[in-house]
Amino acid sequence: MLLDKNLIKHFSDYLRLEQSLSDNTINAYCHDIELFREFCEEKKSSPSITEISHHDIEDFLAQLYDLGIAASSQARILSGLKSFYRYLLQEKICESDPTLLVNSPSIGRHIPDVLSYEEIVSMMDCIDLSQQFGHRNKAIIEVMYGCGLRVSEVVSLNISDIYAKDEFVRVIGKGDKERLVPIGKKTLKELTNYTQGERLHQDIKPKFSDKVFISARGSSLTRQSVFLLVKNLAEKAGIKKTISPHTLRHSFATHLLEGGADLRAVQQMLGHSSISTTEIYTHVSDEYLRQVIMEYHPRWHSQNTSTN
Repeated sequence: MLLDKNLIKHFSDYLRLEQSLSDNTINAYCHDIELFREFCEEKKSSPSITEISHHDIEDFLAQLYDLGIAASSQARILSGLKSFYRYLLQEKICESDPTLLVNSPSIGRHIPDVLSYEEIVSMMDCIDLSQQFGHRNKAIIEVMYGCGLRVSEVVSLNISDIYAKDEFVRVIGKGDKERLVPIGKKTLKELTNYTQGERLHQDIKPKFSDKVFISARGSSLTRQSVFLLVKNLAEKAGIKKTISPHTLRHSFATHLLEGGADLRAVQQMLGHSSISTTEIYTHVSDEYLRQVIMEYHPRWHSQNTSTN
């Protein structure tokens, strides 16, 4: 059976008639499963419910995290999926429950995975610039890592937001808060290669004429398509870490702090309203500093290499 709207409707009826749940709870569950259905359709054409694995669910949760969905909300969504699969098992639509192999998102503070500079370069090296959208895809990776933008900020970026002469981009972040972020010459070069080359040959719908990154349909890119782009490039580069577009933003912040950047400056560039949100990156940097001193300081080095 296909994972389609009819199946979600049957599940809704089951929740109402057999579980006696409130309309608000039913609507929330069905909305979350609809999000999952749309995600699966991005990955597979007309997905069968029996083809969906726990890896698909983990990728879905990773995308929710990338889109800024709180861990508590992710846990609630996973709870809805678990209820959905219990229904599918009861109705003998599925023979197994892939949600059993998925851990609930941690509600505590999460130290994110970070890519090394070499890993980011290896991802960009996997982009074939001779292929359609090659320059666009490279510019996307450059902007996310070079400017530390959220995926939602990347897909909504306008050409009129780029101040090439001043080397700044204007970003509209969460809560419609505006900030200016420096943009380096290498990132500007990749943007120019795309906007003055590949993009000029795209058939762009008038409504999206100012958007920087354009899809094959002539409209703005979706966040899901950027998520899949990053995942595919990481796989091609042989990177085993849990990767999402947010990983590039994490790497931007961590590399700045490792290089000695001021925490307040990083906070401003990331668009965090609270310094405590930015401080999560200091934990990553502290571990890096510990590794450096253990490797290079003579007292630490001799301590680690001495034998009893």
